Amino acid sequence: MSKIACASHILVRTEKDAKSISQQLRKGGDFAALAKKHSTCPSKNKGGDLGEFKKGTMVKQFDNAVFTKGSEDKPFLGPIKTRFGYHLIQVLYKS
Repeated sequence: MSKIACASHILVRTEKDAKSISQQLRKGGDFAALAKKHSTCPSKNKGGDLGEFKKGTMVKQFDNAVFTKGSEDKPFLGPIKTRFGYHLIQVLYKS
């Protein structure tokens, strides 16, 4: 089972915003550029890059998505709802 992951995310306040950005990503939108433009998380300055983190570090819903559903083969996950808002998550790798 994976214990470390590296991911980027886009955090927005509403599900409507998350779905709109999700559509842009499905049409080939650049994840980092969309994170810089739309995310409410300070990680937006790094294109949403959260770096490496251990399983159990992030809020439960985010952690579960990354470690159980996340894959380098999927362009992104989400929207995933947490107490912070709605996340679109790009898993870069897990180990």
